[in-house]
Amino acid sequence: MPEQSNDYRVVVFGAGGVGKSSLVLRFVKGTFRDTYIPTIEDTYRQVISCDKSVCTLQITDTTGSHQFPAMQRLSISKGHAFILVFSVTSKQSLDELSPIYKLIVQIKGSVEDIPIMLVGNKCDETQREVNTREAQAVAQEWKENRSQKPESERS
Repeated sequence: MPEQSNDYRVVVFGAGGVGKSSLVLRFVKGTFRDTYIPTIEDTYRQVISCDKSVCTLQITDTTGSHQFPAMQRLSISKGHAFILVFSVTSKQSLDELSPIYKLIVQIKGSVEDIPIMLVGNKCDETQREVNTREAQAVAQEWKENRSQKPESERS
């Protein structure tokens, strides 16, 4: 649960180069950076209107590499919602999200009440490796497994 009822931590995960930072910067600042600068971890605050009240989003833009597993685990443990981003130009970027999703489930336990969004980015590119049906199948599989206990808790 958030520290305050209107303060939420949103964590953005995905492989390097899928456009996580571009999505976050577009949302927070309304800008687009067309050069690629690898992120270790950046945090942004955005005040939004939700349900006739004001909410503060603390958005953590994570690294696309797997060099910092302790940071990844900490982000998950503190997160209230998760955005998992892949590029439609890279099947591998979609495949790399499955272990992250499983880690979220492992750390959080049941994720039935935790918002987790799968986002396909770079839809303007012509060289697609992931079609809509493939991504929807992954999202559906995760949705079906949301209320299940993690493997470590199954008897």
